[in-house]
Amino acid sequence: MSRRGENIYRRKDGRWEGRYIKCKDLSGKTKYGYLYAKSYYEIKEKLKAIKLQPQDAAVTGSAKTLFHVCTSWLDETKAQIKHSTYVKYYNIIFNHILPSIGNYRMNVVDTALLKQFADEKLKNGKLRGKGGLSPKTVKDILSVLRLVIAYADNMGITCNCRLDKINIKSADKSTDVLSKSQQETLTDYLINNIDNTNLGILICLYTGIRIGEICALKFEDISMADKIIHIRKTMQRVQNFSENKAEKTNVIITSPKSKNSVRDIPLPDFIIQIIKGQVLYNPSAFLLSGDSLRFIEPRTLENRFKSCTSMCGIENVNFHMLRHTFATRCIELGFDIKSLSEILGHSSVNITLNRYVHSSMEQKRRNMNKLSLSPSVF
Repeated sequence: MSRRGENIYRRKDGRWEGRYIKCKDLSGKTKYGYLYAKSYYEIKEKLKAIKLQPQDAAVTGSAKTLFHVCTSWLDETKAQIKHSTYVKYYNIIFNHILPSIGNYRMNVVDTALLKQFADEKLKNGKLRGKGGLSPKTVKDILSVLRLVIAYADNMGITCNCRLDKINIKSADKSTDVLSKSQQETLTDYLINNIDNTNLGILICLYTGIRIGEICALKFEDISMADKIIHIRKTMQRVQNFSENKAEKTNVIITSPKSKNSVRDIPLPDFIIQIIKGQVLYNPSAFLLSGDSLRFIEPRTLENRFKSCTSMCGIENVNFHMLRHTFATRCIELGFDIKSLSEILGHSSVNITLNRYVHSSMEQKRRNMNKLSLSPSVF
């Protein structure tokens, strides 16, 4: 049953479906298009973006709207990118860009318009006006717009946009890491209660690999002779666009985040000894489950991790803190930045320094004490 005659329906699988008129064929029969979303308000916004596009399908060049260019770019890009990346682009375009500025023709899309759009998103960016978006999210939206505008330019559709002139100030954000005592407490707990899950958490704490990478890891990805772990896959839960399935999301295993994320990491000797103590029935088994057919997905591992930290009396933590903690400890121990950057799978050492390296109070104190005067001065 439609809601208030808007051609919006609640499906049996819980999703909302919106129907709109695409065109009429040569016989005059109406052809419909369909959109899907998690909520009524989200599908309403998507339908609004569709209705804002010009009815004249013959418009060309700079007379085309941003809607035309965005959807064309998305269709052409789909085959060239990972499904998870496509889902991200799709949601940014249909949830943020098109409802706000999708009806603007390309010849009037300029830097001032996009600056105003970005400012509005920061102030009032979420659906139904409940608060603004974070600076990072707005930067992600502008990154997609940059790709769309570059695509338009390649197609001979020009617009007067200089996105490099739009500066989004990031909010100061301190990233927490486990203290040394917390790390020791967690390590002791994991070793004394070792199982497949705790082994995976321990590996992340001492290699810095991401949660999706450990979830996709199999025993065959660990070279015991060379004491190396091979990162070749990652696991994540993404939005399901298939109309033949009732699930809103599904778990996929794909190549890692980037080409730099495909890497080999030396394992500490104590980790190797712990792995040798595990009963390995099948090299093709997932490390976290010990089963070749059953896996542990990231959100399940996150919950199990929180149970472990709760048992250790460590509060307000998340799984990604293991990665931050690993990077910070490595710097404290004198790792060279280039090696650490490659272990973490970063494309540059600047990412490693800016995002993952956090000086501890102990390290600051040691450095400050280097300035101390000789006792003979007194």
